[in-house]
Amino acid sequence: MDAIDRQLLDVLRADARVSVRDLAGRVGISRASAYARLKRLQDDRVIRGFTVEVDHAALGLGVAAYIHVRIKQNSWKSFREKAWAIEEAAHVALVAGDFDCLMLVRARSTEHLRDLVLERVQALPEVLATQTVLVFEEHRGSV
Repeated sequence: MDAIDRQLLDVLRADARVSVRDLAGRVGISRASAYARLKRLQDDRVIRGFTVEVDHAALGLGVAAYIHVRIKQNSWKSFREKAWAIEEAAHVALVAGDFDCLMLVRARSTEHLRDLVLERVQALPEVLATQTVLVFEEHRGSV
């Protein structure tokens, strides 16, 4: 990866729908070079996919929270599979520290969030404790 590849990624992070012609123009390389570099970045799995940024509130999921989860020792594999299956979980990360897992969840309301935490996450047999942190505002970075 070189500086041009990094510039390509910067442009794509800002606008994943940019055409190869515009991508090449913004970076200052030929269209053929941009296409070849883009293909290589995909083949090398540097670019794993293209996404759409969604307004969660417009989808009726205006409440976001991080749930810190402490799980029973050696139960991470079974917990991970169950956590990944939770529809409201936008991101699930196994982490080191006071808690074993960090989940970003999106809910319709605080009542929906309450039910999600108290009746679904805490009901998992691997869960020892949770701590919920309500998100007031979000900003998506470029990295």
